[in-house]
Amino acid sequence: MREAAFVRQNKEKWIAFETALAGNSKINPDALANYYIQLTNDLAYAQTYYPESKTLQYLNALASQAHQTIYGSKREHKNRVLQFWKYEFPIFFKQYHSTLLVSFLIFAVATSIGVISTLHDDSFVRLILGDAYVNQTLENIERGDPTAIYKSGGEMGTFIGITVNNIRVAFLAFAFGIITSVGTAYILFSNGIMLGAFFTFFYDRELLFEASKTIWLHGTIEISVIVIAGCAGLVMGNSILFPGTYSRLTSLVKGAKDGLKIVVSTIPFFIIAGFIEGFITRYSNMPLWLSFSIIGSSLLLIFGYYIFYPIYLNRSYGP
Repeated sequence: MREAAFVRQNKEKWIAFETALAGNSKINPDALANYYIQLTNDLAYAQTYYPESKTLQYLNALASQAHQTIYGSKREHKNRVLQFWKYEFPIFFKQYHSTLLVSFLIFAVATSIGVISTLHDDSFVRLILGDAYVNQTLENIERGDPTAIYKSGGEMGTFIGITVNNIRVAFLAFAFGIITSVGTAYILFSNGIMLGAFFTFFYDRELLFEASKTIWLHGTIEISVIVIAGCAGLVMGNSILFPGTYSRLTSLVKGAKDGLKIVVSTIPFFIIAGFIEGFITRYSNMPLWLSFSIIGSSLLLIFGYYIFYPIYLNRSYGP
């Protein structure tokens, strides 16, 4: 892109930011930080393609002023982490809602394949879940407790083990984005097929409702956040495939940073899911109203934080 076109494309954004810094317009601090992120991206582009230009000098000066305004004149407050979760991340994540949809669609298609394959081939579930798991679950079904596997082991040990494993899967989904989006799609696909085969296994034995009311206690958050981790991997993978106006390396660095921020956001939710699986799921005989209340609350938490809340904040405070 020629320098004149680059300036023409972004000058209104820069002027708006400069005006906000000067204090002539009211703007939410987190929206100001969002402006700053965009500015540093433009600065990196100018450093690559317009070295020693007046545009680069202007952006350098504006970035220095912004940094001083946002970070230099204040101390780090104790609630800095709270501010990240409450404002910074949701405002940032809104731009990747379309990528989240793609991640969900990949997972949904894979789940459908798992369902169809299991319905047409009884041995498919053993191929996906393994003979040991299937045989143990069949024994539990014969004893009248199909989800007894979730009652084995100590509560704290299950909580820690499940949480660590889920976080590992999430970072794996993100890390596979380094071999482009295909790598992350593979992780999403394999987990989706597993989910489809798993629930169809219970459906074939007329135990789908019994299994669902227990497994979705923790699975609602667990599966949702795996899809979100897949979104993180796709963000990094897409930055390699579609660098846009950036150099491929610059685009990768930005995509990796954004993807890492997304996958890190999933950690508290995996902890919640692990806690539910370790301490609550084992009580499969709980009242239906309590079971559905936990499932509904989990679904509301995920949709609220990752979808509705970012939309609300961007409409209220976005640039």
